[in-house]
Amino acid sequence: MKNIKELLSEHEFFKGLSDEQIEIMAGCGSNVHFKKGETVFQQGREANYFFVVRQGSVALDIDGAERGIIRIQTVEDGDILGWSWLIPPHIWNFTAIAVKDTSTTALDGKCLREKCENDHELGYALLKRFSTVLAKRLEWTRIQLLDVYGAHT
Repeated sequence: MKNIKELLSEHEFFKGLSDEQIEIMAGCGSNVHFKKGETVFQQGREANYFFVVRQGSVALDIDGAERGIIRIQTVEDGDILGWSWLIPPHIWNFTAIAVKDTSTTALDGKCLREKCENDHELGYALLKRFSTVLAKRLEWTRIQLLDVYGAHT
């Protein structure tokens, strides 16, 4: 079984980070497993983690009020899950539910925020990477909402 540092250093998202930066991040990581149907995180609650999905699949949903739950996207093997840990007020914008048994590497956002305050190069590198995750998530949300609300106007 690989340790957290090895898992991170082999993942495309972390390519280009120094060994020292990977080591710092690995110190904030743990392996977490979710059973099918288990909530990974809940919209509106405090966001203090992000996840590297190693194996499995997780659905991202939002509460569409009178329309009910709207599935925005499903993330799978290799995807990054969660960006709200990085951007104040650190509140989840989606609910994440394991669609099947899922193995992740969870990184503690509070720990990482503290590390980033002490290492601005690491903070900037993560911000650039998560900007891409955020942009993709917003694009998926826009497309999904156009499908849901555009059909009824």
